[in-house]
Amino acid sequence: MKRVIRMLPALVALVAATACAADTIPASRAQTAPAVQVPAAAAVAAPAKKVKLGIADITPMGEKTEKVGVGFPIIVTFDRDVKPKDRAAVEALLLVEAEKPVEGAWRWVSARKIIYRTKTYWKPYQKVLFTAQLSGLPGNTGAKDVSRRFAVGAKHISVVDTRKHTMKVYRNGKLAKKIPISAGRGGLIRNGVDVYLTTSGVHLTMGKKAVETMTSSWMGVTDPKDPRYYKEEIPWAVRISDSGEYVHQSAGYYHFLGRSNQSHGCVRATPAGAKWFYTIAQRGDVVKITGTKRKLQWNNGWSYWQLNWTQWQKGSALKG
Repeated sequence: MKRVIRMLPALVALVAATACAADTIPASRAQTAPAVQVPAAAAVAAPAKKVKLGIADITPMGEKTEKVGVGFPIIVTFDRDVKPKDRAAVEALLLVEAEKPVEGAWRWVSARKIIYRTKTYWKPYQKVLFTAQLSGLPGNTGAKDVSRRFAVGAKHISVVDTRKHTMKVYRNGKLAKKIPISAGRGGLIRNGVDVYLTTSGVHLTMGKKAVETMTSSWMGVTDPKDPRYYKEEIPWAVRISDSGEYVHQSAGYYHFLGRSNQSHGCVRATPAGAKWFYTIAQRGDVVKITGTKRKLQWNNGWSYWQLNWTQWQKGSALKG
């Protein structure tokens, strides 16, 4: 397999929440794989070898646990900060080998986190091997090399048209289902942002729950006596951003589906459509939303495809 090696920039900026905000940890963090600890070599007669950098977490999970979509990123979190002067050396030790190679690059998003994204979507139905050869880092001889193999599933590309109130789901290039939807109605301005509008841009699915609890606490409303208060159990919820956007079953209001936008920012779907989408959804599937004036920020969840390829590459510590 051909090796594709590159690296990433710093994740910053809190994004404005939407009213669909869940009462749980965002899926991007709640559903990451178990931490990968890199232990120091045990001391016997000789002094223990030094470990100055290890890996705390790798996302997504391995091939035996989940299949991922064609937009999936590889997210690596280190167990301590990596100084700017050391990032190129660390980045060069992170290898990505795909059965069906495409160009990719890493981007540092914080002192501890680096993300790998491809230039074009991964090809479906293949295995991708990630290896961190951290024992090759000078002064890190006690570190354990870590690898994880990912399984890429079907190519799912969903297109949400908020003006036509439809969601078209394409599976391996063919239209699999057209679902009537209702998107964000707009009308609530926070810090100059209409947080009731669904964000337009290329989202990735980040996780899903058969039933998600959604509350009004995101806007500071926690008193049940407040007319704006709500706490609802929402079925078939697939998260697509960190600002609380989901594709989910509409909690009633079915007469709006396919006709007008009435949600607080989420994409509401029919019960049958939402359940079907939930069933096929893989983390890393692509959901393109069009038709609103609110733009999706590249660091809102896994929205890394919002940066063009040249912009993405600027986050790498490796030059050229």
